[in-house]
Amino acid sequence: MWDDFNQDPDWEDENEFDPKSMRDRIYSHPLMKKGHELVALTHAIVGSLDEARRELYGGMMMQDATLICSKFANAEGISDYVLKMENATIMKVHARHLHSMTYQLAMEETHAEEHLNLLRELIGEFKVLFIEWVKSFDPSDRYDDGWGLFVD
Repeated sequence: MWDDFNQDPDWEDENEFDPKSMRDRIYSHPLMKKGHELVALTHAIVGSLDEARRELYGGMMMQDATLICSKFANAEGISDYVLKMENATIMKVHARHLHSMTYQLAMEETHAEEHLNLLRELIGEFKVLFIEWVKSFDPSDRYDDGWGLFVD
């Protein structure tokens, strides 16, 4: 029974999924690199908060930064337009939330404005790369998942 599978002439080994090359492609992408910079800078800012503010804001800020990277990896690992857009939307929401948290911290005077501006500028750089990345999505490669988002 299984011998038939191994002798299938349509089977092409060169089309086999290569997880290492996929991982290398994702982690070398400029948007992922910028995402890792966001995680590192956010971690530094959260680490310098006093205990009460770290407990109040730190988890949310780190979740925002790390979800940006994980959703990018999810989107890059698939070709379906709908799922790519779904992941991109989640990334945008978390980037905007992280950006808004810098103003909350500024209002509470937890950091020098220069430190918070560094994170805002980094988010701005991420946004430029993000816009170009989203333009690369192929809208003709879509599967309607039944939820009605990003379909005609």
